[in-house]
Amino acid sequence: MAPPTAPLNLDVEAISGICGSISIAAWVVVFSPQIIENFRRSSADGLSLHFIIVWLAGDVFNILGAVLQGVLPTMLILAIYYTIADVVLLAQCFYYKGFTWKDEVVPPPPKAPHIVVTGEPNERTGLLDGPFAERGRRDSRDSWSHLSPAVPLVSEHPAILPPTPTRLQATLWNTTAVLMVCVAGVAGWVLSRRYSDGSSDEPAEEGLRQFNIWGQIFGYMCAVLYLGSRVPQMILNWRRKSTEGVSMLFFLFACLGNLTYVLSIFAYEPRCAQPYQCHDGEAKSIYGRYILVNLSWLAGSLGTLFLDLGIFAQFFIYSTDASSVCDEEALEEDQLDEDDDSSIDEDGGDQRPVLQRLGSGLP
Repeated sequence: MAPPTAPLNLDVEAISGICGSISIAAWVVVFSPQIIENFRRSSADGLSLHFIIVWLAGDVFNILGAVLQGVLPTMLILAIYYTIADVVLLAQCFYYKGFTWKDEVVPPPPKAPHIVVTGEPNERTGLLDGPFAERGRRDSRDSWSHLSPAVPLVSEHPAILPPTPTRLQATLWNTTAVLMVCVAGVAGWVLSRRYSDGSSDEPAEEGLRQFNIWGQIFGYMCAVLYLGSRVPQMILNWRRKSTEGVSMLFFLFACLGNLTYVLSIFAYEPRCAQPYQCHDGEAKSIYGRYILVNLSWLAGSLGTLFLDLGIFAQFFIYSTDASSVCDEEALEEDQLDEDDDSSIDEDGGDQRPVLQRLGSGLP
């Protein structure tokens, strides 16, 4: 008859397995949002080049440490995949920014203007006044300037990006994407549990990896690089006073992967030499040794998790500042329009319609 503690072991193993499966699913798709964002904008100005380079170095040391320490094969495969994805992001940065090693502060391009036409048209209203009036005036200025042979046929105005989604739309999309990754992770764990033979009762002393000095050194170097990789991105966001071009979903997946990875390690259930018959302090010793073997990877995951919170704070701070700036610019434009109208009225001319002025015989 199975001892009464067996269901508890199964529950802890299930939590560890589910968290590990969700972590793998999150890390598989973590780079996709940022790569798509760079392609969509045809720019990588919002991404710090130093952030990608340091992260790439951390992934290289992660591979070396995983090989020497003998971690799970899935973690080794993911480390190789991270390196390839880092190379893709680095290639995008070089393609859009040019071959440079500096993070140049490039202000984000303006969004598509939202023009609201108010008031009734009158004889002073231009025929082209309306939503496309400003665009028409700008195009006419460009076309007149192109009549000069000394002016190249290149517009001086920067490209205008399409309107970005509202905060509610972005929140709904990000939440849906995170939930889909969690569901995929749980489904992967269920399938692996169903088709596995369930033979996992080997003692911990046989299954637990031994300490490898170089593996631990590379693991801690990996943790330091992961922690340092967030700093250049936070500095670039602060210098630009914007997070335009940086995908929030990119960091959401990174946080989800780090959080579930840490939980999967802490949910480890030690197995003694004789199942369900541990000596005094034996289970505690095995658990402590397991944590020490994975301590460098725990430090890297927990540290980057807290630093990512700072990047999320920048997302909300700078998005709020951008909305307030747009409101102030709209108020200034309205004020300028009112000043123009008042200046016309102060000229002393008859403000009646043209037909009425003609009918009264006045000029």
